[in-house]
Amino acid sequence: MANIITLSRIFLAFIAMGLLFAGNKFAPISLVLTIFVMWFDGLDGYIARKFNETSKLGAVLDIMGDRIVENLYWICFSALGWISPVIPVIVLTRGIITDSLRSLALEKGFTPFGEKTMMQGKIAKFIVASNFSRFTYAVCKALAFLLLIAGHFNSQYDHSLYIAGLICTYIAVIFCVLRGLPVIFESKRFLKD
Repeated sequence: MANIITLSRIFLAFIAMGLLFAGNKFAPISLVLTIFVMWFDGLDGYIARKFNETSKLGAVLDIMGDRIVENLYWICFSALGWISPVIPVIVLTRGIITDSLRSLALEKGFTPFGEKTMMQGKIAKFIVASNFSRFTYAVCKALAFLLLIAGHFNSQYDHSLYIAGLICTYIAVIFCVLRGLPVIFESKRFLKD
């Protein structure tokens, strides 16, 4: 069930972004779909834990879903001219680096989060794997996505919502980079033969 929710949110994200390219009049529908996309991000993990459906596949699908959704939104917002193209470049680069390193850890039996997390240091665990860090990053991204869309409900966009969305965007990107650094530093042990 959790994996179905993860895959459903990817599908909904594509619809939400497609609607934005169809015109600003569809922004309210895109906003509602984005709320579901963000809600499903937490729901899949909750369902997996509640019904004891956690697995390596689920962890990989969750991260894959996160990357697809996050990159889709940043790329579409950039294509629409709402944010700088530098933002998706930073987020994509960080994602490729960390996911590549996480695949090495997975090969050795470690997961990005949870009991078998690849993070060993207390600071690294807090920055990358703590519920506080993961939740705060997710909220920053969700607010950025929602505020950027809400700021474009019509051709006369709401400047205050758009600015708030940009602020959340920059905070989310800073979080993205900061949360990637410990993965890079702690992956050195997996690069040794």
